[in-house]
Amino acid sequence: MSIKKIVILCLVLVSIASCKSVNKNKEVGSNESKDSSSQPNVIVILIDDAGYVDFGFMGSEDLQTPNIDKLAHSGVKFTDAHVSATVCAPSRAGLITGKYQQRFGFEANGTAGIGLSDDVVTVADVFKKNGYNTYSLGKWHLGEDNSDHPNQRGFDNFYGFIAGSRSYFPIKNPSKEKMLQNNGERVVFEGYMTDVLGNQSVKYIEESKDKPFFMYLAYNAVHTPMHAKKEDLEKFKDHPRKVLAAMTWSLDENVGKLMDKLEDLGIKDNTIVYFLSDNGGAHNNDSKTGELKGWKGNKFEGGHRVPFIMSWPNKIKGNKTFNGLTSSLDIFATSIAAANIDQENLQLDGENLVPYLTDEKMGDPHESLFWKKLEVSAARIGDYKMITLNNYGSVLYNLKDDLGETNNLFSIEPNMVDTLQTNYKNWKKTLMNPLWDEGKDWLKVSNHVHQSLMENKEAAFKDIWNPAFKKAK
Repeated sequence: MSIKKIVILCLVLVSIASCKSVNKNKEVGSNESKDSSSQPNVIVILIDDAGYVDFGFMGSEDLQTPNIDKLAHSGVKFTDAHVSATVCAPSRAGLITGKYQQRFGFEANGTAGIGLSDDVVTVADVFKKNGYNTYSLGKWHLGEDNSDHPNQRGFDNFYGFIAGSRSYFPIKNPSKEKMLQNNGERVVFEGYMTDVLGNQSVKYIEESKDKPFFMYLAYNAVHTPMHAKKEDLEKFKDHPRKVLAAMTWSLDENVGKLMDKLEDLGIKDNTIVYFLSDNGGAHNNDSKTGELKGWKGNKFEGGHRVPFIMSWPNKIKGNKTFNGLTSSLDIFATSIAAANIDQENLQLDGENLVPYLTDEKMGDPHESLFWKKLEVSAARIGDYKMITLNNYGSVLYNLKDDLGETNNLFSIEPNMVDTLQTNYKNWKKTLMNPLWDEGKDWLKVSNHVHQSLMENKEAAFKDIWNPAFKKAK
């Protein structure tokens, strides 16, 4: 054999060996995505009733969240992000449809046996139609009828419970709504619900194989009841917020478990992960809202401004902070745009966030946002926000100067009041009447809380839950 032929043969063998080496590295799970040009996987991690400052990346010094903090560092932290409602069910309805939930009558909490309208399209419907595996895990709370079951709303698989809350530990004879189920069949489990959901999320990712997936992972943590594992309670036995610290630690462990699996499979870089709470911290789970006024259930910032992360290493640089006005409504629009799926005349209220995060667009994704639940509403334009309680009045704040919403500018800036009122009235014309309410007793509580906060007074819960208060006119 000639020297020339020997050299050519050697070069071919080296090339083949090199290709095998690269493929082997990818198979064992390098951080490089399997195909950076392919459609991204999408995961929405929605947690429940979390306090605005109860994570390390949000400034917490007493609750330990190393894995969630790592997720925040890998992507974008939003500082002016909001959900579309201040309570669980309508907030989830807005997120999963990408529309203000009031447009289809889903305004109050609970579902009154009605749930999502049959003609409403969910983000899972769209992804499923476009070849994605679709998974829903955890808390549903979007209707109890068969037509509202996650399997009927675009999800191939549902592993969770229908009700708005339940024990974190096994229940002996659970109702149909509170039982843990897999596509309608009861699952008898051992252990702690947060771990069970975390383990199942990993299993689904492994099963999805080469097909892209959309996962809606709705933990019930840190919603009441305040349940934690013994070993975690022992770990935080001297903590002033012992149970919440233990519950948060378990949540963080399971977020870490999920992210580790994405990395092991080599798909982390091409997976969009959102992390947010469904509303502000609740008054009864020891959560903290920092400098924000209010909490779950009211229209002050503590009720609807939430910790919000988006990570997509293939497209968006990490360790980034975005200060533009953002909404959970944007998750739908952003996700399908990232997957190059046409919006199909869906008329979404959300915006695609990616151009703002890659500096293709500047400014705020939203010029305005609105909130409404029964007798209380709020409107936001730019830095200004107005809260209105029917048959009582309104307050106006400049959030840039007064994030704690204590300085009422209503009588000082009449032009801004007119602008907000006009925009709110125009928005309200596009809505349906609510299909259910929350009863007179709860309305009385809600109105009392709002009035107290509007007057910069403390709402006394010991008085609110007194039977005499409920009977009062």
